[in-house]
Amino acid sequence: MPAARGVKRAASKSSAPTASTGPKNKKKRGAIQLEIPAAPKRRGRVMTCGQGDVGQLGLGEDVIETNKFKVVTALGDKIVEIRAGGMHTVALDSNGKVWTFGCNDEGALGRATCGEADEARAGLVALPARARGVAAGDSHSAALLHDGHVYAWGAFRDSHGTMGLVVRGREGKACREPVHIELPEPAVEIASGGDHLVMLTTSGAVYTMGCGEQGQLGRLAQRSASRDARQGFSALLVPSKVTLKLGASRIWAGYHATFALDANSDKMFAWGLNNYGQLGITGEKRRRALYSPMECDAFTAWRDSKGDSVTWRSVAAGQHHSLALDGAGSVLALGRCEYGRLGLPQPEDAQHLTIIPALQHRNVVSISASTSSSFAVTAEGEVYSWGMGSEGQLGTGACADAAEPVAVPHGDRPTIQVSAGGQHTVLLVEDTSSTKEPSPAPDQEMAEQTTEDENTEEEEVKAKRPKNEQEGEISSTSSAHASEVAEESKPQKVNGDETDTPMEVDDTDNSQDNSQEKKDEDTQDKPESEPEPAKEESKPESTDTSSVDTADSEPAELNGKPPSPQAPTPASTPASTPADPAPVAPAPAAPALASA
Repeated sequence: MPAARGVKRAASKSSAPTASTGPKNKKKRGAIQLEIPAAPKRRGRVMTCGQGDVGQLGLGEDVIETNKFKVVTALGDKIVEIRAGGMHTVALDSNGKVWTFGCNDEGALGRATCGEADEARAGLVALPARARGVAAGDSHSAALLHDGHVYAWGAFRDSHGTMGLVVRGREGKACREPVHIELPEPAVEIASGGDHLVMLTTSGAVYTMGCGEQGQLGRLAQRSASRDARQGFSALLVPSKVTLKLGASRIWAGYHATFALDANSDKMFAWGLNNYGQLGITGEKRRRALYSPMECDAFTAWRDSKGDSVTWRSVAAGQHHSLALDGAGSVLALGRCEYGRLGLPQPEDAQHLTIIPALQHRNVVSISASTSSSFAVTAEGEVYSWGMGSEGQLGTGACADAAEPVAVPHGDRPTIQVSAGGQHTVLLVEDTSSTKEPSPAPDQEMAEQTTEDENTEEEEVKAKRPKNEQEGEISSTSSAHASEVAEESKPQKVNGDETDTPMEVDDTDNSQDNSQEKKDEDTQDKPESEPEPAKEESKPESTDTSSVDTADSEPAELNGKPPSPQAPTPASTPASTPADPAPVAPAPAAPALASA
């Protein structure tokens, strides 16, 4: 096991399985060809619970623990994927930007931080292009870009301490900024274990790097899987290919283990620590570490209620136990039973895959496993947790263990995904209203520079348009900012600064002639003619979330900032001043009174 981190990193581990949807497998003349899948589409907000002493909850430096899930307001409602690391959290938003918060001792956040307050607040990671997937380990993180490139930051650790991330001479130093991981072909999926990184490429090849002391790399003999071996760090920190005869179509990583689904069948292969049979490999190979891929006979032997073999959708590996999700939405457990982490009524370890009775009739879509805890999300958005809960990581409202799955209260919104970290848990709950709202503006400061000109131009045109056209224009502006402007304007800088392109307004639209203008003048003195500014407030409501979500340095301060379109509102007052002299008409009467 990797060495402890001292006071700040005691008992910190993570397991971050990849998303349940994987790359598509296309066979061409017997060869495997995997496609890079699109980024997840369902957006939502992030909720966290558990231990937060180093800011991994994202709730501020003052919140050091909570046994109930709380919303990370600084991230808004546009997150599409989450990963909980050992003592940090990684989130991917709908614009392909990566946000991190938590412990940054070894660069796991991928950005410069100034103290614990900055670490406890979500910050942006600078990447050369938009990401479509993320992964988080004990002290490292990684991102898969839309073009198949992989970037990682942080450090791996082994029994001797920190290893660094990539080969840099004879010293193992952490990478505090994203570093490109060289692969011979584009990657389609990534997964992080506690201290190793796994990458799946378009040809079905699996590449690994990091700590290999428990066999989790799957490509080195035991005598060569240490930094003390002749090749040293160069054999560990340079991604190399794992020997798989037929290639893989999916990958998952746990604390000290790696799983790969065969590309041409439903067979599961695994390598790494198997001291409790958690890899599903029984017989003489049980209770020891495996340094090369082996078929998981426990997975192969499993049959559904009709006696047919099943397809595997996901695997979540904890420290000494594993969870498996089949195509029918059933959850099965395997390995060590202490603290109730298996969710089974039996008091002994599970040597074979055993279905969890409490979830047998639930259609589960997402699973996750931490050191000694387990989690599941159903298709209806319900969350279940079981196992160790001493740090409040189960989210049940108590710091107690749960021997069987317990429903977790987390609000009215359905849950999309769950990810378990070392001592904290992260939920992604769906934003049911975000489907009709625009994506957040990429850069608050640049947006403010164009807000005044944009709104002034729009107000002048709207004054000449009927009410129904004004409402239609607000709707079209929202859709343009959401999908076109944020991604098409400057895709090469989606993780950097961007500006929203103001919507072009046709000034030649003179459908309303002088009769309409005269009508406006006749009604300007009436109090009922003032609701137009109120209607314009519907537009800033759709973009208010953007101001909060995309603030790179101080997202919390933007929560209280009024919507940007209100800034030029005083400019509309001079437009109405020409009509003000009408009520002041009695002024000539003053001399008459004087003469009297």
